[in-house]
Amino acid sequence: MSHEDATHGPAPLGDVDPDPMHRAVDSLAAALHEYVDAAVGVRAEFGATEADEDPRILALEHRVGTLNGTLFDALHDALGMHPDLTTSVWEPGAGHDEAAHQDLPEGTIRAEAFYLGFVVADPPAGASMTLDGVIEMLDEAGEQAASRLAEGGYQVLEWAASRGMAPGFGDDSDEDDE
Repeated sequence: MSHEDATHGPAPLGDVDPDPMHRAVDSLAAALHEYVDAAVGVRAEFGATEADEDPRILALEHRVGTLNGTLFDALHDALGMHPDLTTSVWEPGAGHDEAAHQDLPEGTIRAEAFYLGFVVADPPAGASMTLDGVIEMLDEAGEQAASRLAEGGYQVLEWAASRGMAPGFGDDSDEDDE
């Protein structure tokens, strides 16, 4: 769709049929419910790491991602909007501001965590690369990004490349348990 059509113009849209958008939401919701049911079942069979890599879970995650794209397209095509509906945001807990200011260099106002995520599918059968190689590539890219941020005057307090979920910065509880 062209960004020069009426849906992207400055004038309010008149009569818009919301049914295709609701159908996209319903399909996504059904897939999310299916994911929850499958995740509960898979975790009853396997540990967390194995569950993250279970083909049933990966297939459902791919399906949810595809349906997120379908919802984006439905909203974009009908309304001309560019919805950011897949970003995860956690509200800070009580005392968050005080904790964020501890252990920071003099003059630093605050620090925040930023994430750049990728959903990477298995390479084609017979390919020389594996999903294990992805973390190596991301680690190299992370080192380059941290250097560029530092060169730009930012204080990079921590950085990490992770697989399966965002890294937990400042959370040493896992290390203490080992």
